[in-house]
Amino acid sequence: MKKLLLWLTALLAAVGLGILAPGPASAATSYCGLAWGSLAKTAPDLSTASVTNVRTGQHYCFDRMVVDLNGPVKGYTVGYVPNIVQDGSGFTIPVQGNARLQVTVNAPSYDQKGNVTYNPAAKAELSNVAGYQTFRQVVYAGSFEGYTSIGLGVRARLPFRVLTLDGPGSGSRLIVDVAHFW
Repeated sequence: MKKLLLWLTALLAAVGLGILAPGPASAATSYCGLAWGSLAKTAPDLSTASVTNVRTGQHYCFDRMVVDLNGPVKGYTVGYVPNIVQDGSGFTIPVQGNARLQVTVNAPSYDQKGNVTYNPAAKAELSNVAGYQTFRQVVYAGSFEGYTSIGLGVRARLPFRVLTLDGPGSGSRLIVDVAHFW
């Protein structure tokens, strides 16, 4: 018992003298161990690849949208907008949710010969996101002059991140994760 009191006293003295101290508090906010933000994210290069698919998934910390390409992702623009706008025509596309992310991939949905590589059957519902915590609707906004746009309706203006991943094979993926909370 005496040894325990001695160790406890030594520990408290070390903390009091600043020898043992907790790490510094971080001013940056993180969510699920990741740095998030809500400002637009861009990469300007054009791709020779084509969009081949759009899919979604759920994670403990975020909802995810994946755009598959048949070659490397070179460029994109992802940001919150007042309205989702259709490529070419400029028409507004209605999207469910209290906030909208316009995802533009700098790659067409057709190949170099003009053959369609991605033509969703239901342009107003690319993926069933019923039951998702953040996503409300995923819509196809078209492909025009080498760019493909997708509208993502979300619950609120929440932080997001954009990633690009190689594979499978010679393809690649543009990934947009939207956090469940701030």
